[in-house]
Amino acid sequence: MWEQVTETLNQTFLGNSLWQWLGFLLVIIATFIVRALVRYFVDRWLKNLAERTSTEADDRILQAFRRPAFFLVYIVGFYLALEVLKLPVEPINLPRFITALFTSLLIVDAAWFLYSATDILALYLKRFTAGTESKLDDQLVPIVRKACRVVIILLALVMIIQNLGYSVSSLLAGLGLGGLAFALAAKDSLANMFGSITIFTDRPFQVGDWIKAPGVEGTVEDVGFRSTRIRTFEKTLVSIPNSKLAGNTIENMDARPVRRVKITVGVTYKTKAAQMKQAVEAIREILKRHPGVWQDYFLVYFTDFGSSSLDIFVYYFSKSKVWAEYLEVRQDVNLKIMSKLEEMGLEIAFPTQTVYLKKEA
Repeated sequence: MWEQVTETLNQTFLGNSLWQWLGFLLVIIATFIVRALVRYFVDRWLKNLAERTSTEADDRILQAFRRPAFFLVYIVGFYLALEVLKLPVEPINLPRFITALFTSLLIVDAAWFLYSATDILALYLKRFTAGTESKLDDQLVPIVRKACRVVIILLALVMIIQNLGYSVSSLLAGLGLGGLAFALAAKDSLANMFGSITIFTDRPFQVGDWIKAPGVEGTVEDVGFRSTRIRTFEKTLVSIPNSKLAGNTIENMDARPVRRVKITVGVTYKTKAAQMKQAVEAIREILKRHPGVWQDYFLVYFTDFGSSSLDIFVYYFSKSKVWAEYLEVRQDVNLKIMSKLEEMGLEIAFPTQTVYLKKEA
């Protein structure tokens, strides 16, 4: 009976004995078993160990390692399973092809892990930028992560091409022939990239700042490698190429320490000189005592004889740069000025005309 079993297993099918096909099947089954064991070890032991620590880095490492580890088990298992079989070399050298294929898969798996591990780099960069006052470096974190991921993908492609038997040096030499044409075609992209570098180094504004640039005014929402997105006060989103933005005059409205108020208070021509002097002193006293007014500099003067009023020039700064708080200070000062003028018996002028009629004898 054993001889019959041996004879049966020695029979060949597609160039391999049943022994070899049975070994192939057993390795495949063992691969799935090992994959289940690895998943149990990662999800139970390593995950529980990572949850016991207070740091987030080990959680990110585990998350980056998990799926590439499962994929690695499949790569090794299927490669060993195919090694059990005797693969033909004609008309295609399958052993060499299988070796190149699984080597490329190993490169992909390693690149997959490094690609996911860029989140760990971003985590540490966020912690570093959180300690700085500027918000632009916070915006730089996702750009650095994207750049690292692009480099990882390009290196993986180069290694796969080299592994498949193609000469990377000759490929790069061939690309060099069109490098000049490509550079000319991509000059705008390069200019935008250098413009973004200028913005990140000079820091004329931060994310969230209210800025004025030629043709646009609004709040900066995002600074990328190619363009900067600005949310206008009409809630539209404007994208400006960084080369254009870096080459123009930018007025950062949020960079000012205080906010200016400039008004003219006109009283009627019935006002006497003594009353005007008292009104000017009263307005100065209002500004001096108001908690929302910046005390380092303000001006109140009777400046003009207007066409229909006597004009008092009022110039001061609000301590708060916030739009709503600034308007609240301005409103409160205006109401106090109105109340004081009413208390003094003075009237605020409005445009009027006086017509004199001359009757001849």
